[in-house]
Amino acid sequence: MPDPQLVMHEKEFHQIQAVVDRLVRDANAQVVFIVDKNGQLIAAAGQSDQLDTTSLASLTAGNIAATGGIAKLLRENEFSTQFHEGERANIHIQLVGKRVILVVIFDNKTSLGLVRLRVKKSTEELDRVFEVLIAKSQEPGQQTPLAEITDDDIDNLFND
Repeated sequence: MPDPQLVMHEKEFHQIQAVVDRLVRDANAQVVFIVDKNGQLIAAAGQSDQLDTTSLASLTAGNIAATGGIAKLLRENEFSTQFHEGERANIHIQLVGKRVILVVIFDNKTSLGLVRLRVKKSTEELDRVFEVLIAKSQEPGQQTPLAEITDDDIDNLFND
């Protein structure tokens, strides 16, 4: 069964943003963001204004997809955690609930151990929030916000 379309509600968005904000502080990270598997940025915190977050989100999702292909070749379900170490920046990538990607960018002022510890706690919190969103999207009669838009509405929009 395909994943249900998630609609982000304001309450859950604020909960997600609070987790991301706290993770930046607790892990002493430079940037933390959450991306869906399609590469859409959901939330960001830290020094994200210095980065092209749109490209980073898209490339991270592509990285997860490519790693998923490697996992299948090795008869694994997936690799839920990735770590990339550079000269000045390190990236910890964690799948959350097989639905979204948590990305933590940090430098040598913090340790991988601290990041992993804080990511573990944050992942548990995020799992709970996304479970609520999934449950809401599966409620009977739940429609997407775009359900009431018709083909005529779209045609009228572009016929100005």
